[in-house]
Amino acid sequence: MEFLVRVETRLPDELPEYERADLLAHEAARGRELVAAGTLRHIWRLPGRLANVAIWSAGSVEELHDALVSLPVWPYAEIEVTALAAHPLTQAVDKAV
Repeated sequence: MEFLVRVETRLPDELPEYERADLLAHEAARGRELVAAGTLRHIWRLPGRLANVAIWSAGSVEELHDALVSLPVWPYAEIEVTALAAHPLTQAVDKAV
């Protein structure tokens, strides 16, 4: 199953800079693990914000949830998930190739 996932991270203003840097370093490391596992398929950052839009792949909604809560920024993130389904236009093209 594929999902469109929007993540907007809002770190507290009172979070010390060293903790912020450490949290974001751990987030980047976890992201690389998810990319290597094929769970995080494509990701785009949203300039000017601590936010991204990505295509995630998971065997189930529960598997996706587990991957999302494994993100170090999870407690500070607003996440919107949209399940994706194949469109007939691309299915026709895929069959023709």
